Amino acid sequence: MSIHISAAKGAIAKTVLMPGDPLRAKYIAENFLEAPVLVNQTRNMYMYTGSYQGSPISICASGMGCPSIGIYSFELYTEYEVETIVRIGTCGAYTTELELFDLINVDNACSESTFAKYAWGIEGSMIAHQGPAFSIINETAAAQGKKLKTCNIHSSDIFYRKTMDTPEVAVEHHCLAVEMEAFALFANARHLGKNAATLLTVSDVIPTHKKISADQRETALVPMMELALGATIKI
Repeated sequence: MSIHISAAKGAIAKTVLMPGDPLRAKYIAENFLEAPVLVNQTRNMYMYTGSYQGSPISICASGMGCPSIGIYSFELYTEYEVETIVRIGTCGAYTTELELFDLINVDNACSESTFAKYAWGIEGSMIAHQGPAFSIINETAAAQGKKLKTCNIHSSDIFYRKTMDTPEVAVEHHCLAVEMEAFALFANARHLGKNAATLLTVSDVIPTHKKISADQRETALVPMMELALGATIKI
């Protein structure tokens, strides 16, 4: 057990899919995994281990923001010997170059967050995906006939802000969308020599105020889940 995860040693697979929402982790485990077992529920941060097409995999929630995913991904990498984490989540599009339901494989996560600098001495505001998962996701999308976009995204520490203007760091690095976790995940993976990728579904388009309805969310995210699961068995 680690400080924040109560799973027994060996109870978590080497490859982890990491949604932010614990209930989304529960949904994926119960609807896609074979023989899923709940291995952690400390702080209601649900984590399940099962198999997908015969390959062991864990689904572990991260919570919201760099501090939360920073804690859980670090403990998974170091205490549970996880090799690969693929974050799966939603994002808001800064531009109409993206549409609702678009799938994004994140090339670089860019942020004004000080997480990487003060945790690991990593300078700069941009960190790339780590390891082969990014390429495997691209290959799997092609094999599944799914359209997939690759781009830089902004990992913001702020959800509510005074102005709706696109933040400077996102403009500088041509970030097409915003979420809140990938930067910390990539920083941890880079520091530890582990693998990390982030796969996102566009849930709202900020300039037009279009958004996926609450009723649409469950089914809207299924293509992303199928793609992520298909990729993990090849990692």
